[in-house]
Amino acid sequence: MTTTAAQRAHGHLRSRILSGSLPPGTMLSEGDLAASLQMSRTPVRTALTRLQDEGWVTIYPQRGALVRELTATEVREAAQLRRALETAGVRDAAPAQRAALAGRLTPCLAAQDEALDRGDVTAFTQQAMAFHRAFAELTANALVLAAYDRVADVQQLTIARSAEQILGDPGGVRAEHHRLLELATAGDAEGFTDHLAAHQAAHHGLQP
Repeated sequence: MTTTAAQRAHGHLRSRILSGSLPPGTMLSEGDLAASLQMSRTPVRTALTRLQDEGWVTIYPQRGALVRELTATEVREAAQLRRALETAGVRDAAPAQRAALAGRLTPCLAAQDEALDRGDVTAFTQQAMAFHRAFAELTANALVLAAYDRVADVQQLTIARSAEQILGDPGGVRAEHHRLLELATAGDAEGFTDHLAAHQAAHHGLQP
């Protein structure tokens, strides 16, 4: 199917917001965006309206669209949901599933390490999200995964906004992820959820 100009504008802006390259507080101008994207204002206006409906910007007539900050409640609730679903996967998985998970996620951890070594936050974010989702995938439950994916954008944005902290202590992030995998493969659901809570608190400004 042909991608419309409005869809292209929406995808471009949404990607930049989620990557952190358009940080909270950035005022987006219809005219400037139209010029940079080489399209008319109409599709840009449509894209900004859609972004506002999704909760990423706030439109101020005659001024532009302001990239909004995630609230502490949004970050906390998304983290709580992900923690519950990841823990459910670890708790309910059979030993064979957990053993297979270890084999599957070891390359993912290596890719995370490589991304951190070269300071590539985008690549690290992709690998980290896949790493965490794998625990929820142990449930083999489509509804669980649908619920998990509903907060993926918040997860991506919180990682992007923790980039400076992550790159400042890559060894700590590595150790936390390796420990999560150890607890999961051991079937220690209680230890896993406690460690995950502390991991989220450390990087998202939450109480463990």
